[in-house]
Order: sequence, then C-alpha cells, then structure tokens
Amino acid sequence: MSNTYIPGMCNIGPAEIRMRRRAGYLGLAITLVLFIVFYTVPVDATMRILIFLPAALAASGFLQASLHFCAQFGMSGLFNVGDDMKHQENVDQLEYRKKDQQKALMIIAGSLAIGLAVAFIAYLLPFAG
Repeated sequence: MSNTYIPGMCNIGPAEIRMRRRAGYLGLAITLVLFIVFYTVPVDATMRILIFLPAALAASGFLQASLHFCAQFGMSGLFNVGDDMKHQENVDQLEYRKKDQQKALMIIAGSLAIGLAVAFIAYLLPFAG
C-alpha cells in the first residue's frame, strides 16, 4: 500500500481506507438485513427501492477503500495519505485537481449504479407479500 498522493489514483492512506472499508461493511450489513426483512415481512415493492441507500453506501465504501481514493476529497481538492485522519492537505495544481475530480465522479457513478441495481433487484424479486 502506497502512502504517497498520486493524482487521480491515490488520495487516502491507511486510516482513511479503514474508515471507508468499515462504511462498506455497515452498508452491506444494512442491505442484507433489509433483504431478510423483505423476504419475511410483506413490504410494498415501491418501498423496497429504499434499499438503494445502504447498497450505494456499501458500494461507495468498498470502491473507495479498494481504489485508495476518497470521492469527497477528490471533489474538494484534498488528500490525506498519512495514518492520521485529522490532517488533510490541499491539492494545489489544477491538473491534479481535474484528475482527482474525474476519479471521484467515476466512484460516485459506480456507487450509484450498484445501488440502483440492488434496488431494481429488490423491487422485482417476489418477496413476502
């Protein structure tokens, strides 16, 4: 694991990666609990699309952790590759900020797509009801 800022590639270090991985697991746990509820308790199909939120959270956390890249930092022009979550640094070069924003948008789009796919499945599956 690199502790070096690389524009468009790596803008977070070990502490930030751990936090995003935990967010991914939290979103995944909530998503699984909701699927169990949907399977056992009658829930209107349109209400099931709310599973989008924890599914997108899980996807976002896991994508950011695996890519070593924070989407919020990328959009804000920040990075923190240390093992301390208290100190972010600014990205000064415009070219680097653009690369970071492109990567952030890719992560956001991927997270939204995964969340939508999970919501679509939850909507269509014949759960209890």
